[in-house]
Amino acid sequence: MQIRSIILVPAVLSVLISCVQMEHQSSADMNPTVQSPKTIADHEALARRYENEAKIMLAKIQEQKILIEKYDEESNRYGQEAEKGIFNTHRLRGDDENYFFAKRAKDNKLKSQALIRSYEKLAEEIMSRAALHWKVVTESK
Repeated sequence: MQIRSIILVPAVLSVLISCVQMEHQSSADMNPTVQSPKTIADHEALARRYENEAKIMLAKIQEQKILIEKYDEESNRYGQEAEKGIFNTHRLRGDDENYFFAKRAKDNKLKSQALIRSYEKLAEEIMSRAALHWKVVTESK
């Protein structure tokens, strides 16, 4: 039991940490020249900033994919009961624990998949903003 908790606690904590709202600066926190870019340099700076934010989102996606692989391993290690949705109260205590850990791994996998979808959508939006600013830069040259 202690070994399982040693393995699962960091995994659960990493999911919880990744679920914390992203530290995304609001427009009020941004430099006034970046809020309404007027020069080519302002557009370039803003485009680079958006590209850096998109890279951060892509790194978060990779982290979640690694977690999904670990959750798959845990689910397979503890049995296929979670996949089948089987829960029998007449099993031995060890089997109930296996079901519990396999089910938790499956739930965490679903959460990670949802996070990946939201990160991908956000990265796409950020890259489109960067593309607009790069377009302004190229058109003005």
